Amino acid sequence: MTGRGFTFSRRRALQLAGAAGIAGTFSIHPGRRSFATAAREYELEITAGRITVDGISSKAIMMGGSVPAPTLRWREGEEVVIHATNRLDVPTSIHWHGLLLEGVMDGAPGFNGFVAIRPGETYTYRFKLRQSGTYWYHSHSAMQEQQGMYGAIVIEPAGREPVKADRDYVVVLSDHTQEDPRRVLGNLKIDPGYYNYQKRTLVDFFRDVSREGFWNALTDRLHWAEMRMDPTDLADVTGYTFLVNGRGPKDNWTALFEPGQRVRLRFINASAMTFFDVRIPGLPMTVVAADGQNVQPIRVDEFRFGVGETYDVVVLPREDKAFTIFAEPIDRSGYARATLAPRAGMEGPIPERRPRTILSMADMGMDHGESGHGGAADHGAAHAGHHGAGMDHGAAGHGASTPVGRPRRPFGWADAATPPGMKALAYADLRAATRNPDDREPTHEIEVRLTGIMERYMWSLNGRPFGKEEPIRVRYGDRVRIKFVNTTMMAHPMHLHGMFVELENGQGDRKPRKHVVVVPPGRTVSVVLTANEPGEWPFHCHLLYHMEAGMMTRFVVEPKLA
Repeated sequence: MTGRGFTFSRRRALQLAGAAGIAGTFSIHPGRRSFATAAREYELEITAGRITVDGISSKAIMMGGSVPAPTLRWREGEEVVIHATNRLDVPTSIHWHGLLLEGVMDGAPGFNGFVAIRPGETYTYRFKLRQSGTYWYHSHSAMQEQQGMYGAIVIEPAGREPVKADRDYVVVLSDHTQEDPRRVLGNLKIDPGYYNYQKRTLVDFFRDVSREGFWNALTDRLHWAEMRMDPTDLADVTGYTFLVNGRGPKDNWTALFEPGQRVRLRFINASAMTFFDVRIPGLPMTVVAADGQNVQPIRVDEFRFGVGETYDVVVLPREDKAFTIFAEPIDRSGYARATLAPRAGMEGPIPERRPRTILSMADMGMDHGESGHGGAADHGAAHAGHHGAGMDHGAAGHGASTPVGRPRRPFGWADAATPPGMKALAYADLRAATRNPDDREPTHEIEVRLTGIMERYMWSLNGRPFGKEEPIRVRYGDRVRIKFVNTTMMAHPMHLHGMFVELENGQGDRKPRKHVVVVPPGRTVSVVLTANEPGEWPFHCHLLYHMEAGMMTRFVVEPKLA
């Protein structure tokens, strides 16, 4: 998918991820008098346009003339200036996801004094880069992110790059719909199951009877009916086309390599609502960074990641053949695919599709016969992570009683149907490459309950929707534990602007630092943070329609006393 061509006024001032095939208008004009000392200066236009995915044209919102927006490649320690001009007929904004910066530059309207950019106006973002790694930028206004307003950021370290690679590619995964997001949200308000096209049928019931026995299958149906919920409700919105760097499955975005080269792939989940299970059949991956922060290398065959998360992996394709980068949504309603190949025009085989799991009573935070949400939630989930760590996929859930020769049915949110002998990344595997600078024990704990009324598609934190909430307040310098208690049947990728949190996953002083933490259904996950970024920060679920329906609050770090 392409837009208009780039224009440059300084050589190599803007680099794209190699062979990304992304185009747009994005110019650099050095020497503006008011910002003459800036190392990097950009003019970025936000426009309405059209994109073509797998031969089908639809409306989109573009930054720099393309979807995704141009990849920004910067260096730690530089100061950057972005003049963002709104050519839409509605207000807009740009949030620099995961970047440490002054509050007003964070780009979330209504927070830290930032006001949305009105039609025809230009807003100048200016900040110094205090970190390195893989991040991204996107709109924080009117669900424009769903319409294509997102792009990648790659910040090279000021010193030596610890990860060696011969090729370096950004892989932006996203979900695309031709429906207006306001209509999508309206449909969900009318009927939360509006897009659930995979509800269980009578055929499914008899299949479960053959696997589990009549009374087990019937009891399970009665429990779900009593709660007026459906165990196939894995994703609120289906019918998406899934994209890799703006390309559909038929468009086949391709990254080139020479056999024996080390290839770095920077995966970004820029979707609105989709959790992806990612694999490259025949090619193991070594995870080297999570949410832009280096981790001790861990070799895996696949990983799941939520909206807003990023993972950097290194692969070493030794054979002269094409490999398929394959990403399935957890409801298995489609797939995104791209190709790693030694020559242009090659395609790897499309792997066999994985079966869709169904939710269990444990995903509701209860066992059969128990009532109330969150009853079974415990700190163990923080160690287990959201990928089923410690779970033997070969004997998990209902699959334990599957007759010989019959395919095992995945059971439970975390079950990705990973084949025996294959390694899926777990949160518990993530270990920071360096010790955390602040290893103090938290002085106090804040419980954040993830709540909602699914029948009315109302989402909230601690039972209060955004606008009616009680802000979370901490003092500058406080060492705080946040305990997420998920009382719902949905997983929530929780994002705190302005600072990183440290995931309590059993790694001691090497807890991984993240800006998004996925909290599985019916589970509790805890993180700690040092409140060293004063301001009033958005704190929300990164599922776009959950945030829009109220699942957000204000996290206030009171200024340091003089």
